[in-house]
Amino acid sequence: MDVRVAKCILLTRVLTADGMITENERVLLDKTMARAGLSEAERKLVGDLEGFQDAEAAVRVLPEAERRELLGELVEAASADGRLSPLEASTLKALTAALAL
Repeated sequence: MDVRVAKCILLTRVLTADGMITENERVLLDKTMARAGLSEAERKLVGDLEGFQDAEAAVRVLPEAERRELLGELVEAASADGRLSPLEASTLKALTAALAL
């Protein structure tokens, strides 16, 4: 799986962990996908959370510094709506373990 897509899938997983996505979170996701240069087909994969397990595996092989940077971005994104829900916190904790951090 393309690492750019994988990172955006993980971001989407965090943003949707509480069962909803706010307008601020949607804007953040759209900007992230645009910055990553994702095609419409790749954006659909991200929106559908297709390949979540593959996304974890694709990111897990990155250098530790890059995984830590991504985790920091995910934490920041989870707080984009001004709060960190228990479900978002739980998702972040699971991703931290999945990324071997």
